[in-house]
Amino acid sequence: QDHVVESGGGSVQAGGSLRLSCAGSQYARCWYSMNWDRQAPGKERESVAGFGDDGMRTYSDAVKGRFVISLDPSADTVYLQMNNLKPEDTGMYFCKCISTNWGPGTQVTVSS
Repeated sequence: QDHVVESGGGSVQAGGSLRLSCAGSQYARCWYSMNWDRQAPGKERESVAGFGDDGMRTYSDAVKGRFVISLDPSADTVYLQMNNLKPEDTGMYFCKCISTNWGPGTQVTVSS
């Protein structure tokens, strides 16, 4: 079954940056449509960013202006550049492409 793997998480101080990667297996088709979600401890999972078959990027209000999706179609990998990170961005970040289930996630921790 096609799958994705997230990477790039880590621990940073507030104001710092991280770049997450979502790498798809052979037929994941991340280049076509995908989503990023996150879940903070004790909170519900929320949608962060994504794009559909029209290619239009969408971002939640919480991250708009700070996070940017980019794409490497040749590697079927999608990146989430996260700038000006805040403690409330802390959580597990998951990605899903059109042909896959959600990946195992990568942890992001932002300290104040």
